Amino acid sequence: MAKKKIRMGMVGGGEGAFIGAIHRLAANLDGEIELVAGAFSSDPKRAKLSGENLGLAPERCYPNYIEMFASEAKLPVHDRIDFVAIVTPNHLHFPVAKCAIEAGFHVFSDKPATLTLQEAEDLSALLEKHSCLYGLTHTYNGYPMIKEARHRIANGELGAIRKVVVEYSQGWLADAKDNSGKQAAWRLDASQSGSSCCMGDIGVHAANLAEYVSGLSITALCADLNSLVAGRTLDDDGTVLLRFNNGAKGVLLASQIAVGEENNLRLRIYGEHASLDWSQMEPNSLWLRPHNAPALYLRAGVGSQSALTQAAMRTPAGHPEGYIEAFANLYKNFAAQIRAFQAGLPADNLSFDVPGIREAVRGMAFIEHTVAASRQDSKWHPFQIGHSE
Repeated sequence: MAKKKIRMGMVGGGEGAFIGAIHRLAANLDGEIELVAGAFSSDPKRAKLSGENLGLAPERCYPNYIEMFASEAKLPVHDRIDFVAIVTPNHLHFPVAKCAIEAGFHVFSDKPATLTLQEAEDLSALLEKHSCLYGLTHTYNGYPMIKEARHRIANGELGAIRKVVVEYSQGWLADAKDNSGKQAAWRLDASQSGSSCCMGDIGVHAANLAEYVSGLSITALCADLNSLVAGRTLDDDGTVLLRFNNGAKGVLLASQIAVGEENNLRLRIYGEHASLDWSQMEPNSLWLRPHNAPALYLRAGVGSQSALTQAAMRTPAGHPEGYIEAFANLYKNFAAQIRAFQAGLPADNLSFDVPGIREAVRGMAFIEHTVAASRQDSKWHPFQIGHSE
């Protein structure tokens, strides 16, 4: 008997929405997932048209997410959606996730998880009461050589970690006239994006990547956020000093006004014996630099690499895989997690290498603490989280 695909619903991501198309491509790449329903826009007519243009049955193109979850829950178990992908602006992430979980559906959400840290804490508490899975799309975790870097640090090749430097620079918001674009407008609106633009949009990716690869946790931070384009109330640039739970220090640079930059995410981790250097602009490569010894240029698919690294690759060495494939790795792992859950097997996020509610809460804590620290005169701001950590 052929394996049945995991059935996905989508909220947001209608025609003209960049990230919705990315999600659909990624979810479809490995043949594990099928899009069967959606509420693709807050405009009912646009929502219906978007779904029908994607080839969905008209009766499963819903005018809003509330109606979608109510209607899907009434369908036979073998027909209804298994999970929902949330690809809306930030202010809708929590209400959509809450509605889905209460209706019994798993959730795979864009980051940041919620509009506020309190909502993330509430979401964590809600998941404790319901038998639902939750995943978060920290896309850059999906790159094969990021997994190789994580493996080598966990294996002790760098020795004790001393310093972490992570930079995420873009230039697409460098001018005031950039404010009017669809992607920019909601990110610069606190009612839709939350308390931060730059740190909430890309800084949180950098913080998550630093923790994921190093295996460390941020314990304190010192921040300086800026709104460098006149008229903006939310940050478009910032620098954050970090302290980690093993005593290591770090620097996080994030900017969306760095003229000439495209999507320059770079991570450098320095240990006692060696360092690692990875750039999203050349994702199939990883530099390992031992102390007083020749540097090693590691390439995806070449030589002996960890099982996690190999599982994240689809093509032979020299055939570049990038952003879509990294995104697809998250979807592939989440689909496997759902299958395990349905089979009554252990299905924790860590075992399936899927960012989950822990990362969701830590991400919102990073954003809010960074904004708060930037407003204070005191140098260091404790990184505190409530009951869910």
